[in-house]
Amino acid sequence: MESPLEPPLSSSPHRVVLWGTYDLGKPRTRILIRGLGEAGVELIQCHVDVWSGIEDKANIAGWRKIAAVLGKLILAYPILIWRYLRLPRHDVVLVGYLGHLDVIVLWPFAALRGVPVVWDAFLSLYETIVEDRQMVGPRHPLAWLVWAWDWLACRAADLVLLDTLAHARWFQSEFKLQLGRTDAVFVGAEPNAFAPLPNAGAETGGPIRVLFYGQFIPLHGIETIVAAAARTAPDRYSWTIIGTGQEDARIRKLLEAHPIPHLRWITWVPYAQLRESIATADICLGIFGQSGKAARVIPNKVFQVIAAGRPLVTRDSPAMRELVTSDTPGIHLVRAGDADSLLAGIAELARQIRQSSTAALFGSLRDQIAPAAIGRQLAALLASVASARQGG
Repeated sequence: MESPLEPPLSSSPHRVVLWGTYDLGKPRTRILIRGLGEAGVELIQCHVDVWSGIEDKANIAGWRKIAAVLGKLILAYPILIWRYLRLPRHDVVLVGYLGHLDVIVLWPFAALRGVPVVWDAFLSLYETIVEDRQMVGPRHPLAWLVWAWDWLACRAADLVLLDTLAHARWFQSEFKLQLGRTDAVFVGAEPNAFAPLPNAGAETGGPIRVLFYGQFIPLHGIETIVAAAARTAPDRYSWTIIGTGQEDARIRKLLEAHPIPHLRWITWVPYAQLRESIATADICLGIFGQSGKAARVIPNKVFQVIAAGRPLVTRDSPAMRELVTSDTPGIHLVRAGDADSLLAGIAELARQIRQSSTAALFGSLRDQIAPAAIGRQLAALLASVASARQGG
């Protein structure tokens, strides 16, 4: 099983600067900060917040909102540059998510100080806007612009960091990067927010409670979940979907035309209460989209469900194969966009949880996706980049 957590861990650099407008509202950012701390890295944060209150950045619409974000960025960068130039000596700069503009702005100033840059790209603007969400076509001028933006941002960093090796290989190929210029660490989950739950406790004869939560974007394949729910009987399955987003209107229209009495739709649950929602489910769902991006990423919810210890059904993909195998207990991998395959996976897990406890699921896997493990992996990558610069 290929995994970005497998390479041997080396000593960490003495001092790392985390620089930019990185979004502290994202678990990815918080996990990397906590992980580096647990790995013993001296971390200096040089940060200005511009993303508070903006959950889905791809859907910033209207000139007022766009102008507000641009205004914050224009004010933020002089402050960040001034602070950076006054910082003590350091070994490497880490640019966090969402840093596509940050890393370009930082580029000349990091070069001036002779410090290498690692950029946690996490996603491609082009891939997200054009290929995954299909907000514009590939021939649209905006598509060319965001591709060029990604291309330039990649060249501003000594190392481009992604969430899976499959995603890192795509970045290398798509943006014509040299071998070794990309790498990956898993997203992971916050242990305090998704502590292990007791046994799922499905009772024989009662309906199996199935839960999906997340943004309504093509990557998630919500229509596959709805199609699967429509083929089940109320006395056997109870479905809950939590979320809203780009595909909200389409899914709502679909459910209005073909109501599913045993499917409940909740538009919003605060992050702090997601564990409580997971606790009410017997089986949780990952993603089922058929896009290239869906095959290359592992979403937050997969790590969170594993951390909480609930059985999981999600699409099979190269990315998921970095984390689990086809016979990992408590996880069933199914064909993308296939409602019948999804139902078969749910039925198999339902049989398993009615025969044995789920309380002990994912023990060793949970350790692999904890912030401490991810922090050690990232610290090793940062040390390698710092060492390469010093040796060069």
